[in-house]
Amino acid sequence: MTPEPVLEIRDLAVDYGYGASPVHALRGVSLTLHKGEVLGIAGESGCGKSTLVYAATRLLPPPGVIVGGEVRFHGDDGPVDILRMTDQELRAARWQDTAIVFQGAMNSLNPVYRVGRQLTDAIAAHRPGSSRAEREERARELLTMVGIAPERIRAFPHQLSGGMRQRVMIAMAMALEPKVLILDEPTTALDVVMQRQILEQVMELRDRLGFSVVFITHDVSLLIEVADHIAIMYAGEIVEQARASEVYRQPRHPYSHGLLHSFPPLHGPRRPLAGIPGSPPDLQALPSGCPFSPRCPEAMDVCTDVHPDLGPTAAAEPGRRVACLLHTEGRTLPASLSV
Repeated sequence: MTPEPVLEIRDLAVDYGYGASPVHALRGVSLTLHKGEVLGIAGESGCGKSTLVYAATRLLPPPGVIVGGEVRFHGDDGPVDILRMTDQELRAARWQDTAIVFQGAMNSLNPVYRVGRQLTDAIAAHRPGSSRAEREERARELLTMVGIAPERIRAFPHQLSGGMRQRVMIAMAMALEPKVLILDEPTTALDVVMQRQILEQVMELRDRLGFSVVFITHDVSLLIEVADHIAIMYAGEIVEQARASEVYRQPRHPYSHGLLHSFPPLHGPRRPLAGIPGSPPDLQALPSGCPFSPRCPEAMDVCTDVHPDLGPTAAAEPGRRVACLLHTEGRTLPASLSV
């Protein structure tokens, strides 16, 4: 049975700047999030991960401009293009259809208001018919849901630890029971123990409530554990998309292979960390052909001239798409990428 889509991004393109020479930050990105699924998006800083979700939710600040594509949300009343909603429709849909936990969310709480007020204000804005007692009860329920004692509803943000503040932001995002929860590097500023607790909390809530998750991070090792599918981004494009287990065991794109070998394995024999040579390209002066070719250990002469499209591999692996000329018909996969 084919899973139902809840969010479809099609050929999304974003520029930064105006005039004759804008920066093309996203170039024709397409993704599908299915109901109940965790979709991970990984890549180095500056590859376009945050730009993608801010554009898809129409939270992209100037000088960012959406220049093409569509973002279809599949709700109870059928699909609707978020990019073509009116301001009134968008305001009603936010936090109810899609909610986002922002990068650096620990510092997103207002320091002069108690946690309870910030939770209840969000509820009141979307459910004006609710009573004050109902909103406070819901706030206590949300805190309990993310593992915080309901008595902390009277606390100010500075009275909470970093992990607790992060949980409050997750509780706020869950206030209206959205169908899609977007996490933009929610654990970056936390220690590894707290990262684990936050991730386990989110996954437990996903299993209980049935929402879908878009998880953005530069740490592929986190996604391997929690994501169903992973999309690897580089220079504003998707270069590989597959099930998380497939990306971990058999990364097809050399960039995916480099990301996976940039962190030490938790199990098995020790191996040297390879990393990825060089730096991400300047989006105003992308190399001709494949954007990754100047850093690619498997680059061929043709890679400097031909820009590979994202598509099925030559081996026709179901559900996997790769943007790499190594996988075109008749090519032999290098030994480094075959296992």
